[in-house]
Amino acid sequence: MQGNPLIEFGLPISLMLIMAGMGLSLTLRDFHQVVVYPRAMVLGSLGQVAILPLLAFGLIALLDLPPMLAVGLVVIAGCPGGTTSNVFTYFARGTLALSITLTVIASIVTVFTIPLFVNLALDFYTAGSPDEPLRLPVLETIVRLLIIIVLPVAVGMIVRAWAPRTAARLERATGIFGLVVLAALIILIVIQVRSQIGSLLAQAGPAAIILNLVGIALGFAFGKVPGISHRDALTIAVELGIKNGTLGLMVTLTLLGNEQMAIPSAVYGVLMFIFGGALIAYGRKRFPPAAVEAKPA
Repeated sequence: MQGNPLIEFGLPISLMLIMAGMGLSLTLRDFHQVVVYPRAMVLGSLGQVAILPLLAFGLIALLDLPPMLAVGLVVIAGCPGGTTSNVFTYFARGTLALSITLTVIASIVTVFTIPLFVNLALDFYTAGSPDEPLRLPVLETIVRLLIIIVLPVAVGMIVRAWAPRTAARLERATGIFGLVVLAALIILIVIQVRSQIGSLLAQAGPAAIILNLVGIALGFAFGKVPGISHRDALTIAVELGIKNGTLGLMVTLTLLGNEQMAIPSAVYGVLMFIFGGALIAYGRKRFPPAAVEAKPA
């Protein structure tokens, strides 16, 4: 898909709009949660930016994934949660402020950790390839991710501060836009690799399912740590299970230019809605409205 204007230019611009939508939902008071919930913040952030990518390497060895799919799995494992995770947290009656703050912190930190883990995966899985070795340019990647992720969030926050009513209307629109973009990209990838789609899905599907379930289980496991409530644990589980699939597709399609590497992000982007729906059902049963209102997270 390299050279496709829709991918080269449309995808980064779309992602910028999606991240701006996240900023539209934020105020500086939301970051107060870093102080109020330090334990949940630290564990949730570590889970997103470090533990899941490292677990992905173990999963790759366990399933013996082909090199391109292995790198792609590390990419999606290293991606933060997106605005979708905040929506799922809201409907699951989790701790929304914690979800938003986790998403923002992980989005900033992964600007630096994604190049680290992806290049480690490229060195490990494609070093013996007869083709020219792939590398993710570290400085270029950091700069592009800062522009595409961090800058739009800041702009969205400024709009929210100065025009809250406008921000509320735009926030809903960008959320719908994000889902449409993700669906369109998945369709494009399927068309591009249609001759191999069966084998690729058979290989990437189990890995994506296990990675998703491991992330969710890890989030609930954090609930056993003293000082982390059940609602916080559910929130972390959603953040670790619902990832920014659009970012994974941007890294694989524009920075790496490899359709096969994009398959894990595409598959994960579909499956996470199934598991996310289960988390919503669990949360709404576990935390009735009266209980949520009566108890702080």
